[in-house]
Amino acid sequence: MAQLVEKIGKGSISVTTCDHMFQVQDDQNLGLVVVLSASSGATSAELKLTGVQGKTGKHEFRSVRRDSLVKILAKELPKDTIRYSSKVVLIEDGDNLKLLHLADGSIIKAKVVVGCDGIYSAVAKFIGLKEPSFSGCLSTRGYAEYPTNHGFKPEFVVITGGGIRIGMLPNSEKSINWFFTWRPSKKDKVQQSMENMREFVIQKLTSLKVPKEIIQVIERSKMSQVFSTELKYQSPFSLLFGRIIKGNICVIGDALHPMTPDIGQGGCMAHEDSVILARYLSDAVYKGKIEEGLEKFANERRWRCAEVVARAYIVGFIQQSSNWFLSFLREKVFARTLARALLKTPDYDCGKL
Repeated sequence: MAQLVEKIGKGSISVTTCDHMFQVQDDQNLGLVVVLSASSGATSAELKLTGVQGKTGKHEFRSVRRDSLVKILAKELPKDTIRYSSKVVLIEDGDNLKLLHLADGSIIKAKVVVGCDGIYSAVAKFIGLKEPSFSGCLSTRGYAEYPTNHGFKPEFVVITGGGIRIGMLPNSEKSINWFFTWRPSKKDKVQQSMENMREFVIQKLTSLKVPKEIIQVIERSKMSQVFSTELKYQSPFSLLFGRIIKGNICVIGDALHPMTPDIGQGGCMAHEDSVILARYLSDAVYKGKIEEGLEKFANERRWRCAEVVARAYIVGFIQQSSNWFLSFLREKVFARTLARALLKTPDYDCGKL
C-alpha cells in the first residue's frame, strides 16, 4: 500500500476502492478482466490488466480497502489536521477569508476552500456548479467472505447485457466484492430490505445466463447498508464551460466530476485532482496568488474530467443496453474495446507533487 501512494502521481494504477463496510481483508492485484455475455454466457473478451506497458509505465489493477487507503494518506499529515464528521451547511464571505459554518455550530475561517464533499456537495452548490444528472441506472453492492480459499482466480469478471451489468472482484483468497447495476423498468418492484434486495439480484441473474458460481457468491453475501443507489454523473458540458472555481474556492473529486462506476476511475480521478491542485496551490500560496493558482488548476482539469465522465457513461450505456443491435455490436465488435477503457483511462501522467 505504501508503494501505491508513492505511485499515485504517475497515473498508471487503476484503483477500485471498496466500501469500508464490507470488511475487506487485503488488497488484491488483479491480472485479467474477463467479459461475459449475459444473454449467451459466452466470453466476449479477455484482457490482461497488470504488467501491460502503458505510456507512463506498467499498469497495476488493484481492489483496495477504502478505510486502509484513507488511513495511509492521513498518516502523511500532522496530528489533528483532519476533523471528521464536519459537514458544511453554509459558506459566507469574510474579507479575504471564507467562513465555513458546520453542522455542529462551529465556524472555520479559511484562506482556501477545497470542496471534496461528495456528489451532493454544498461547496459545488455555492459556486454554482450544475447538479449531477441521473444516469438511468441503479446500483447495489455486496461482499462475500469464505472460511477458506474461495477458489476464484484473481480476475475481474464482468457480465453485461440484458439491461444489467455485474462485476466480481476478489480482494483476497477469502473475500470477494461484487456490484450489480441495472436500468429499472416499471415491472421492477424492489423493497428496500437486505433479503429482498439480495433475492431481487439473484432473480435477475437467474433469468439470464450467469454462471452458477457467481450466483452462489451473492447467495452467501453480506449486503451493503445502501440497498440501491442512483448512479449520477456531472454533465461534460458543465465541466467544460461551467464554473468549477469561485475566487478562492474550488471543488475536486465527486464534488467536481461524479461519474458512473463503469470504468472504475472515480477514486483515481480524485487522486489526480489532489496531486495537480497541491502543485498549483503550493506555488500560488507562496506568491500570494491563490485565485490565479485555482484558475490554472481548473483549466488543466476541465478536458480530462469531461473526457473520463463521458467515457464512463458511454461504456456503461453500451454494456447494459438490451437493444438487439447494440447487443450484437457489444458482443461481436465492442467487447474488447470497452475492456480496453479500463487500461486506457488511467494511462495518464498528472505529474509529480
